[in-house]
Amino acid sequence: MLHVRVIAPPEVTDQVLAALTTDDAVTHLVLLPDAARSPRGDVIEFDVVREGASQVLDRLRDQGLDDDGAIVVERVDATLSKSAERAARRVPGLGVDAVVWHELEQQTGEETALSASFLAFMTIATIIAALGVLLDQPILIVGSMVVGPEFGPLAALCVGLVLPKAFLVRRSLLALVVGFPFGMVVTVLAVWGLTAAGLIDKSMLLADRPLTDFIWRPDALSWVIGFLGGVAGILSLTSAKAGTLVGVLISVTTVPAAANAAVALAYGVRSEALGSALQLVINLAAIVVAGVLTLLVQRLAWHRGR
Repeated sequence: MLHVRVIAPPEVTDQVLAALTTDDAVTHLVLLPDAARSPRGDVIEFDVVREGASQVLDRLRDQGLDDDGAIVVERVDATLSKSAERAARRVPGLGVDAVVWHELEQQTGEETALSASFLAFMTIATIIAALGVLLDQPILIVGSMVVGPEFGPLAALCVGLVLPKAFLVRRSLLALVVGFPFGMVVTVLAVWGLTAAGLIDKSMLLADRPLTDFIWRPDALSWVIGFLGGVAGILSLTSAKAGTLVGVLISVTTVPAAANAAVALAYGVRSEALGSALQLVINLAAIVVAGVLTLLVQRLAWHRGR
């Protein structure tokens, strides 16, 4: 269930209340006349089940409340109410499967900013993965997987393509196009520095690495794994109860490939650099295709539900 707080100009309050009162998905409706000061207006609060939230928010935006007033949406962790239970029964579908598109757009939009912290996390993740590649240590690959921040822009790119929202697509592509090369360049410099310090050397890259050499050897399974990862990541984003780590796991198919390419470039091993780069491109493409298809299926189901 979601809690919604609306600031409505007095001249449209009655119209908004009439629409909310007759909506089966809405409960716990409260009116606070002339309570808002910035912007000025009446405050309307209510709870809405996730299955019907997108339709309700669409109506509020159609009435111009996002321009002339305000619409604030919050998740409700627990609701002890017979009225809420009745609302959930009246609206078809399950809340855990419902996609609140406005919430999804806002959530993914926040993840696309090309910020200093994004670049820092990308760089740290890539360096950790590079050390994991050289040491043939999957545990370091997992560590880079947890740190990597690139799933946010990838998810936003999928959302931007499906809705469609051009600004989400532009910001996501900018974050990815700048973030990966930035992390790889810094990793190359780090590899040179660690080599000069005698901590690592080229022989570690050329040695047999049975636990991590899959990173630079793309095959048909690379696409399958990336595709399944993309589906899992988007479902974790849209589902109300999925664990956030599901989305984080997507980075296992991207950051290590970028790191392996950076290490190979640092040591001049062209074949491995090309293989890693191809692996990275395949995985990114598979994740985006899977994410877009998953969202299209959910969007089609949402329209049919309406």
